[in-house]
Amino acid sequence: MSENILLVWAMLLFVAVVAGKVAYRFGAPALLLFLGVGMFFGLNIIDFQSFELTQFIGMLALCIILFSGGMDTKFSEIKPILGPGIMLATVGVAITAVLCGVFIYFFSSWVGLALSLPVALLLASTMASTDSASVFSILRTKKQGLRQNLRPLLELESGSNDPMAYMLVLVMLGVVTSTEGSVSVTESVIRFVVQMLVGCALGYGIGRLAVFTINRIDIKGNQSLYSVLLLAFVFFSFSFTTLVWGNGYLAVYITGLVVGNHKLAHRGNLVTFFDGFTWLAQIVMFLVIGLLVNTRELLDPDVLLLSCAVGAFMILVARPVAVLLSLAPFRRFSTKARMYVSWVGLRGAVPIIFATYPILEGVGDGRLIFNVVFVCTLFSLTLQGTTVSAMANWLGLAYEEKEPLFKVGIPDSIKSNFSEIVVTDSMLRKGCTLRDIDIADNTLVVMISRANNYFVPRGNTELAVGDRLLVVSDRDEQELQQMYDQLGIKEVMPLR
Repeated sequence: MSENILLVWAMLLFVAVVAGKVAYRFGAPALLLFLGVGMFFGLNIIDFQSFELTQFIGMLALCIILFSGGMDTKFSEIKPILGPGIMLATVGVAITAVLCGVFIYFFSSWVGLALSLPVALLLASTMASTDSASVFSILRTKKQGLRQNLRPLLELESGSNDPMAYMLVLVMLGVVTSTEGSVSVTESVIRFVVQMLVGCALGYGIGRLAVFTINRIDIKGNQSLYSVLLLAFVFFSFSFTTLVWGNGYLAVYITGLVVGNHKLAHRGNLVTFFDGFTWLAQIVMFLVIGLLVNTRELLDPDVLLLSCAVGAFMILVARPVAVLLSLAPFRRFSTKARMYVSWVGLRGAVPIIFATYPILEGVGDGRLIFNVVFVCTLFSLTLQGTTVSAMANWLGLAYEEKEPLFKVGIPDSIKSNFSEIVVTDSMLRKGCTLRDIDIADNTLVVMISRANNYFVPRGNTELAVGDRLLVVSDRDEQELQQMYDQLGIKEVMPLR
């Protein structure tokens, strides 16, 4: 029996990886195809209806995804947009939930479903946050630069807005399931503030502890254990924070930010491990969610009608209004930038995981909530997910993001600056050989790339316009940039 289960999962992973390749070629979100693979197997081969297991797998996967997203985010990039990101992750989520809840309440009454206002707000709360797995995956797979710091803004929002939606879901669950029919607003606000503060404090503290431990501990003979150790810190950050009434999802994201923005031994191995593990977590999570779906229930006319209406309202009304109000105090963003942020309000696995809570709590309309959220997620990934790049190009916010040719793994213990530059005409004005270039002391050109050929240069090596040079220098970044400016070098890509 166990062998059959392993065989089925191996088949699922094989098909999911192939589907991801197909999705990349045709510009579709890979996560959408992962979801489709799960639905296909669930409809024809596998009978899977465990909401508890799905919720547990989703929790583990989100820990990995949020930590990895935080680890890959440079604090220098999110610092300028910290205020707007926090506003979108809190106020924006609340506005989205309220607007959608009111719409669901009136629309459901109009079509004969007659959902109560608390249930309507519960349904809206499950979909109020953007999905970190979808946003991280799509934005980073596209390899497309976005002006006005939009990519770090969107990643910060999606990585930190789950706690707000999670609290709204818990509050509305309390309202729906309460025998008195009400929950203390003051108690809910206090609980939210405590969860945020505890989550931030423990996330930062555990992140610093993880950095200190990995840098100081000496595991001889097997460097792979550093990845296992850091993984233990990830799960500890979530579980311990949750145990002491903090928000575990926020703590995990902040732990990742701290780890990713401090000097860390064996960084190359750790980044490679978590990159692969994050993809595995996303694939498994979306496959399991796809397996869980009852396709016949999704095709119910009431579900389809309500889902299409809610999905359209959220994309065209609720999300734009929430972005407009949340970013109103910040004048740095253009109208086109606000339009783009409104469009990239992707829904994904997180709303579906949140939608399992009403079912497990015995809410009468729990199955309806789950099915509506699932269809809205498909709607969002199909419509918004496939047009992320096209919308950026149409609004004039995209630019070509240069990828370095030299894939150099540089330990944090090496203090030298590594950079890749492109040879220009002005750089060769005094001569074409390497010795003719006015390169500062303690700076070396260690490799040249020309027409897909790589070679180590000498002083008499002749350079050509368009050559890419791997430069190592002990000078600080400011001095190095001054040298590049004097040489007329326009394309400089730091490799750290």
